[in-house]
Amino acid sequence: MNISDTHLLSGSVGTQTIRVDAFHGMVRIQDNNVLSEWAGILDYKNALLAAKLFSKMACVLAKMDQVVFPTINDISKALGKQTFKPCPSTHGLTYTVLPIRVKNLGQFGMPIEDICRGVPTYFAQQQKEGTALAIDPDSCSQVQLLSFIRLSICGEIQGL
Repeated sequence: MNISDTHLLSGSVGTQTIRVDAFHGMVRIQDNNVLSEWAGILDYKNALLAAKLFSKMACVLAKMDQVVFPTINDISKALGKQTFKPCPSTHGLTYTVLPIRVKNLGQFGMPIEDICRGVPTYFAQQQKEGTALAIDPDSCSQVQLLSFIRLSICGEIQGL
């Protein structure tokens, strides 16, 4: 099953295009919000999230917490129903960018290599609940996937 849809995001200036490729276990996101443009991949087979943050001209890789992330079927159903509700704050995750650059993007597969090509790529680590308060909020980029989840990717990107 392949599903694709473009929709307006609540409270943003722009649209988000989502492509679901259930056969390959991939969800591709292109968010052209003028305040926080980003592109991303949810690789369900390898439990990886890749987010290219255009404002920081960097890419971030992180392990997906599959308990918290919506399933690929949940995303497909939401796209089919066109029911997008605001994201509750309880569905937010915070990731901290680690200072080590990824040297070999090819090991993560062609889709992630393609999205991160041309910009420095870093690993990020999910913060445990309650520890995110020590992070400088000005260093964070916010990304949202439909009404399901809001991610904060925080930390200084080294070398920029």
